[in-house]
Amino acid sequence: MAIPDMPPPRRPAAVEVLAMHGWAGQGSSWQPWQRATAALGWRWHCGERGYGPEAPLQPSWSGEGVRLLIGHSLGPHLVTPEQLAAADVVVLLASFGRFIPSGRAGRALRTALAGMAAQLEESPESAGEGAPQTEASRALRAQAMLQTFLSRAAAPQSSQELPPLPGDEPVGPQARQRLRADLQLLESTSGLPAGFPEQVPVLIVEAGADRIVEPASRKLLREALPQAECLTLEGVGHALLAPELIPLVLEWLQRRLP
Repeated sequence: MAIPDMPPPRRPAAVEVLAMHGWAGQGSSWQPWQRATAALGWRWHCGERGYGPEAPLQPSWSGEGVRLLIGHSLGPHLVTPEQLAAADVVVLLASFGRFIPSGRAGRALRTALAGMAAQLEESPESAGEGAPQTEASRALRAQAMLQTFLSRAAAPQSSQELPPLPGDEPVGPQARQRLRADLQLLESTSGLPAGFPEQVPVLIVEAGADRIVEPASRKLLREALPQAECLTLEGVGHALLAPELIPLVLEWLQRRLP
């Protein structure tokens, strides 16, 4: 009896990734993801907001393969509606639709954001009475604010585990302006970002010990995306400093990508 020829094994689809970091982040933070997928041949386009030494770069699709969009925190709100709408699969890392919820938690967040914005301002009033107003002092003041924010984003993990980020160096005037603009965007978010694709697979990864995104805001995101699957990393902070993060997301993607 002749043995029928076996069909050749199906090659995995080509995957094109558009990745955007969140507020106070930078594009190089995606390097561990790029290394983890190097053997798979994925093509990465990493956005850069220019908060640190790198020039701003808006990522875009090249038109080849399955389009996977990954965004951390504010990241999905920082890509254009056109790029977002073209995604075939979306992964949201410690993200939200509306950052400031209603009620007491929302009022406290507005106060905190106003204080952060003041540390990025150029006016003498923002530095406090008698404070020196040199470029060096403004750059150091912004750096100190970023370091405080990033420590809170990492907690309960140590900020020493964070990759290189803009808070590692004094923050120059152009970077301060970009941080101020995106801080205003953060405060004004009111729902899913414009262009969010309908009826595509979505994975929401929540940080169980997130000290940046309020539980109410996480709930609003889940309600806005009832079709999404949700993965919670317990005991992990907003920066998602967990070794299991990338393997878990890749495992989910293996079941969702063609």
